[in-house]
Amino acid sequence: MAKTQTKSLFTADLVVPAIKASFLKLNPRELVRNPVMFVTACVATLLTITINMGGDGLTLAFKAQLVVWLWLTVLFGTFAEALAEGRGKAQAASLRATKAELTAKRLKGDGRQYESVAASQLKVGDVVLVETGDLIPSDGDVVSGVASVNEAAITGESAPVIREAGGDRSAVTAGTRVISDEIRVKVTVEPGKGFLDRMIALVEGAERQKTPNEVALTVLLVGLTIIFLIAVATIPGFAAYTGGSIPVAILAALLITLIPTTIAALLSAIGIAGMDRLVRFNVLAKSGRAVEAAGDVDVLLLDKTGTITIGDRQASEFRSVGGVSDAELAEAALLASLADETPEGRSIVVLARDKFDLQRPMPQGAEIIPFTAQTRVSGIKTGDTLIQKGAVDSILKANAGAGETAAATELRRITDEIARAGGTPLAVAKNGRLLGAIFLKDVVKAGIRERFGELRTMGIRTVMITGDNPLTAAAIAAEAGVDDFLAQATPEDKLALIRQEQTGGKLVAMCGDGTNDAPALAQADVGVAMNTGTQAAREAGNMVDLDSDPTKLIEVVGLGKQLLMTRGALTTFSVANDVAKYFAIIPAMFVALYPGLGVLNVMGLATPQSAILSAIIFNALIIPLLVPLALKGVAYRPMAAGPLLARNLAVYGLGGLLAPFVGIKLIDLVVGGLGLA
Repeated sequence: MAKTQTKSLFTADLVVPAIKASFLKLNPRELVRNPVMFVTACVATLLTITINMGGDGLTLAFKAQLVVWLWLTVLFGTFAEALAEGRGKAQAASLRATKAELTAKRLKGDGRQYESVAASQLKVGDVVLVETGDLIPSDGDVVSGVASVNEAAITGESAPVIREAGGDRSAVTAGTRVISDEIRVKVTVEPGKGFLDRMIALVEGAERQKTPNEVALTVLLVGLTIIFLIAVATIPGFAAYTGGSIPVAILAALLITLIPTTIAALLSAIGIAGMDRLVRFNVLAKSGRAVEAAGDVDVLLLDKTGTITIGDRQASEFRSVGGVSDAELAEAALLASLADETPEGRSIVVLARDKFDLQRPMPQGAEIIPFTAQTRVSGIKTGDTLIQKGAVDSILKANAGAGETAAATELRRITDEIARAGGTPLAVAKNGRLLGAIFLKDVVKAGIRERFGELRTMGIRTVMITGDNPLTAAAIAAEAGVDDFLAQATPEDKLALIRQEQTGGKLVAMCGDGTNDAPALAQADVGVAMNTGTQAAREAGNMVDLDSDPTKLIEVVGLGKQLLMTRGALTTFSVANDVAKYFAIIPAMFVALYPGLGVLNVMGLATPQSAILSAIIFNALIIPLLVPLALKGVAYRPMAAGPLLARNLAVYGLGGLLAPFVGIKLIDLVVGGLGLA
């Protein structure tokens, strides 16, 4: 499991560049992407230009303070975005250092000689030689050889991984280092379009586009701003009707306190920080849309091996047949497994030694029979003795004379019992005689049942995908607590299941690593490809898990929900804030024209000017105070939608109502005490 990299939000190396960038973001071309903050900047500019105009009954000092705090409101918003971007750029800098000045040994036509060229000169289809100590110059597929590769520059994991031609471990990434042997790599991407290049662009935010939810919220905020702009524009007419007038500076202050500046200032930072949290969790999302989809997932497709179970099946029991003793079966199984270096083979040796105190060295002159996908049988031959171990149907087929015996019937019965218990049976035969079966138990991960319970509480249905037979799949599904399972699944079955769920209006998430998973990864709303997988799988998914940990799909869903919760919570807080601010600024503006409005001054603010200035100051200061929450995210707790909504309304809705009453009153006391208004 990857560990998130924690770093303080307000270190000097992040804050100083963010302050500089916040001023650069005052460029109108930058500001116009955030319409609410653009309006705020326009109002601040208008007041700056008209600050010396007299005849409105306001002092220059008061108007100067309004101008300063309006500009600070804009700067705090640009600072929040710059700080969020800065965290990503710090990561991009280290990635860019990895990528800098890569060279390649491009093979010539005969495939024996090579020429040294810059990695930027490589083209799709070129084949390069990568030897011990070399950095891989480009993304590609291994076409020959096998090597141990250190991918710490990408994944942060120091343990090397094996990359070899063919299969699902052929994809390699630019910037990773070969630490043993050599491989030939066929380039699959154009310069500047590799995995590392995309990763740098994404963590920097250069390719970040607004997600559908962000666009919808922005439209709402713009709509509210237009409504309040029209409302404020009509106020001078009402004031003139009653024989009074309201200064432009006061109207400007009213507009800024009415429009939703708080959430508008933090909206980009929330989105950037959501992507950043995934990157720090060693998951690369190709778009914000994928992160949002993760938060809305209805169905989770999870591979059994490595996700729900530990993945290394362990021998747990010897079940003999035909009058054979368990000790005789164990001895034969041990001998057949001495040369078996798989986790299953080693566990058989350990069980035989622990249970029956069997100690058998490798017999001299023994002939090892390796396992193959065609025979599905392995074993050992010493002299006239042949011991075989393998899939039950393969052992029965290899020992045709035993197919209709009582021992064969008993073996089939035991096989069904093992399958119903969620295990995998391995049959053992000696010189054509069936000895029995080994119970290989697929161990369900500790705590996984509780995790699935949390997902169920959140309304997410879990489906286990496995190649096991239905009996074994049903037993493991029941033990793990998943809602459903798909047994003997093929890639086509996965794709069909995803389409079926999506036809019913569900959002589906899955993970995969092989080329055969690519269609399903591309079809899923959230497709998490393993970094150790093939290039096709990594291209098809909209997320890449750099640690290649299938269980992380559950955490990805949690991070997606945290992003949506953070945006929703701060929007609720911002809107509730505005309601409370009305009680400060409305009475202050109109009490001279309508004395009866004085009863709305429930906060007991000192003077109308002090009330207006206090509201503007609070409106500005609340933005930097909420920056840590926007960047770190709201605390996520798995629960149903109803209780979660009630909790957020209580915390952020009620908190948003009460905070301005307390904050504005305290600021009013300070403003009055210092004689600022």
